Amino acid sequence: MSAHFVLPPAAAGVNPHRHARTLAQIPLLDPVLYQPHAQRPVRSKMRELDRDTLIMPHAHAWAQLAISTGGVIRLSLADATYIVPPHRAVWVPPGVEHAVTMVETARLYTLYFLPEAHGGGPQARWMAAPDWQQCRVLEASPLLRALVVEMDTGSDEAAPLSPAVVAREHHLSALICEELRRARIMHLGVLLPQDKRLKNLCEAVLQDPTRHERLEDWVLDTGASLRTVARLFRSELGCTFTQWRQQVVLAQAVALAARHWSIAQIAAELGYTPSAFSALVRRTVGMTAAAFLGQGLGAP
Repeated sequence: MSAHFVLPPAAAGVNPHRHARTLAQIPLLDPVLYQPHAQRPVRSKMRELDRDTLIMPHAHAWAQLAISTGGVIRLSLADATYIVPPHRAVWVPPGVEHAVTMVETARLYTLYFLPEAHGGGPQARWMAAPDWQQCRVLEASPLLRALVVEMDTGSDEAAPLSPAVVAREHHLSALICEELRRARIMHLGVLLPQDKRLKNLCEAVLQDPTRHERLEDWVLDTGASLRTVARLFRSELGCTFTQWRQQVVLAQAVALAARHWSIAQIAAELGYTPSAFSALVRRTVGMTAAAFLGQGLGAP
C-alpha cells in the first residue's frame, strides 16, 4: 500500500493554516553513508533546510530520532502526522515509511540507532520494548538537545574519526539513550484514515480547522451522510470527530507556539478564548497550556 502524506500549512505566518502551499521535494542523503554499526551504534546527520521542503517518503532498517534545533518540522506516516517543534523529538522505529516536511526553515538532526540484535550492544536493549515499536513524540530536554548537537555529523565519506572522537561519541550516545528512556511522551500525533471520503474531509480540516466547528458542516462536500462519516471516524480512527479535531487544534497550537506566539494569540487564532483553550489542553493531555506548548523552555 502506498503511503499518503499530508502537510497542513501551520505556522506559515498570520492565519497560517488558511492556504495550502507548494512543497520543494528533495532527495535523501544516501542513508548508507550514515548507517550505524557495532563500532558506532548511534550516528547523526544534520541538514539545514528551507521552509516548505519535503524529504520524500522513505524507510530505514534502523531506528531514527528526528529533532530540529531551530524550526518546526512535520513527520508524516501513512496513517498519522506529527508536528515537532524544537523542544520535541519524534521516534521512528525500523522499517516505518515516513516523510519529513519543513514547516519552517529548520536545522534538522537525524540520529540513527543500531538495534541490539544487529550489534547495538546492551545499551540498545530498550529499543526492543513494545512501546518503542511505534512512532512517538518525546519531550526533548535541554540536555538531550545539547547532546544531539555535539554528535559528529560526518558521513562515511569524511575522514575517519580518531579513537578519542569515537570514544567521546560513545559517551554522548549512551547519554542520549538514557535521556530518551526518561523522556516524557507527548500526544501530538494526528491519525489519518484510509477511506477516501473521510480522508478528504480530514485533509480539509487539517488545512483549516477553524473553518467549521460542527461535523454537519464538514460533511457537505464529502458525498456521504452525517451518520456514515460519524461511523467512519469511530471505525477508522477510534474516536469522534470532535475528539479528532481537538488533536488537530493542539497540533496547530504547537506549531504556532514555536513561533513565540502567546497563549492568548494562539487561542484567538484557533477560535478559542484563552480560558477555553487552556481547559481543552488540560482536559486532552492533562497538562497546563504553558507546559504543553513548551513555553519557558530554554534552547540548548
